[in-house]
Amino acid sequence: MSRESWLLVGLAAVVAVATLVGAVLLAIRVVRTRRMLGALGAGGKVAFYGALIYTILPVDLLPDPIYLDDMGVLAGALFYLGRLAAKHRAAQRLTREAPAPSLPAAPPGGAPRR
Repeated sequence: MSRESWLLVGLAAVVAVATLVGAVLLAIRVVRTRRMLGALGAGGKVAFYGALIYTILPVDLLPDPIYLDDMGVLAGALFYLGRLAAKHRAAQRLTREAPAPSLPAAPPGGAPRR
């Protein structure tokens, strides 16, 4: 092979390794969100497990040396899980800050009226 061909093969190998590293890093970040799955509901669980299954299974939109589709699915799941977590945190913050409901005062010397 000529020098240019070797250069293209080397460049393709570097790109393949870089996309593999990116896909692995995204998968690690998605797996770290696993501890919050109970609070995120069914949509969070579907996004989490769906992204991991798509990444692991050999059936892809693009052949496996090209991990761009896997990275897209993982990034989309991570974005969705992040939004669900932010909504969950906001809902928790609202319930903590909400004042306790006040009970009607009892009349003096007697039981509360109903």
